[in-house]
Amino acid sequence: MNDHIQPDGSDASEGAYEHDHGALGDAEYAEFMELAAEEGFDLEDVEGAIEAAGHGPLPVLAVVGRPNVGKSTLVNRIIGRREAVVEDKPGVTRDRVTYEAEWAGRRFKVVDTGGWEQDVLGIDASVAAQAEYAIEAADAVVFVVDAKVGATDTDEAVVRLLRKAGKPVVLCANKVDGPSGEADASYLWSLGLGEPHPVSALHGRGTGDMLDQVLEVLPEAPRQTFGGGGIGGPRRIALIGRPNVGKSSLLNKVAGEERVVVNELAGTTRDPVDELIELGGVTWKFVDTAGIRKRVHLQQGADYYASLRTAAAVEKAEVAVILIDGSESISVQDQRIVTMAVEAGRAIVMAYNKWDTLDEERRYYLEREIETELGQVAWAPRVNVSARTGRHMEKLVPAIETALAGWETRVPTGRLNAFLGELVAAHPHPVRGGKQPRILFGTQAGTKPPRFVLFASGFIEAGYRRFIERRLREEFGFDGTPIHISVRVREKRGINNLRATR
Repeated sequence: MNDHIQPDGSDASEGAYEHDHGALGDAEYAEFMELAAEEGFDLEDVEGAIEAAGHGPLPVLAVVGRPNVGKSTLVNRIIGRREAVVEDKPGVTRDRVTYEAEWAGRRFKVVDTGGWEQDVLGIDASVAAQAEYAIEAADAVVFVVDAKVGATDTDEAVVRLLRKAGKPVVLCANKVDGPSGEADASYLWSLGLGEPHPVSALHGRGTGDMLDQVLEVLPEAPRQTFGGGGIGGPRRIALIGRPNVGKSSLLNKVAGEERVVVNELAGTTRDPVDELIELGGVTWKFVDTAGIRKRVHLQQGADYYASLRTAAAVEKAEVAVILIDGSESISVQDQRIVTMAVEAGRAIVMAYNKWDTLDEERRYYLEREIETELGQVAWAPRVNVSARTGRHMEKLVPAIETALAGWETRVPTGRLNAFLGELVAAHPHPVRGGKQPRILFGTQAGTKPPRFVLFASGFIEAGYRRFIERRLREEFGFDGTPIHISVRVREKRGINNLRATR
């Protein structure tokens, strides 16, 4: 989940970026660490927990290359466990899969991709598209080449793709199992990407030196993506939803003119369209996106790329306005789109379009569907609109402002712990196995979206974490924003051992 400006989205005045204390200022941080010491927590682990929750997004490393060069084996080596599926045949990995890794005390995300090939059709084209999107979204790239085979025409094509992307690249010459193979690796200087790093992903040979080079090119934090003009620039609002729910019509109505093409044919919009629109004396950057389909058939290559660009637009937005066609039943695809926006950590506004076409019976059943199918975002501001007639358009900006306010809300540590103390006293965690874990203290380590770290005496069940989230919303608002809660457990008092439960 991403937030920016400072790496966690907070002001420098809060001490977030300057002091690596998440969103805590110096005095608040010192008081919090004193409390942690009193409870028997290891201070280095507590500091790490705050930093992990408060830094915002981790830098992203994409691992790319043609099929069967050992990308997934290398990913497993980097993350230190057998997570990515490995098989001695090409094409096993198809989707982009993200894992969290750590090297030399620095944490980052690793994206395993399917093999990139040129001039392919069908599912292979979709796999190649995913790899291209991974390069676009990454902060740095590890390009894996089979040193035994040498540079192929496909490898040369990947090099052109990488140069076009302009991202830092570390060249990994894989399958170098001994000194004799290093001569093969040296031939890869011809690719023009600098020094090839001879590696055996299978046996671990040379991976440490390669990762040292990765840390050289990876930024401490991802580049800022919020606000078209940097700090103080227009807030970015992404309009997302299924095809033909009225996203382009809504943008035209808000803008007061025909900014984008509208047609009854689903899928008219292919590329995200940015429009600066002034509403209520404030300039906003609205982004009209392509409709996100349930699945893209093999012949629909343009639609596949469009869905990837929509996902990228959501990542760069601050607010996702999710349009639902009120005249149709809420679908599984609507739910998947909501989940995508929540997982991206965006502020959310739910807009039910075509409201003017609904009769009383449909409105009744729509309310029931919203309760049962979209209960996970009951906290999101809701507007019932008609993009065709302009009905209730004046309610859209106040809903966006409400969601942004919740997204940026921060609760001081002292107030949060007073609340947690009262909550635990009134509603203690259920006894499990003769033990009753307690929430000892906590802090909000970041905003955009709000991220909390709670420290406990034992394992906290998921149901109790949801209860805490619900009570946090009742007490402090957080309208229109997801909330992230991680729990750190003190295994035994006085023993420096922490375990993340989430």
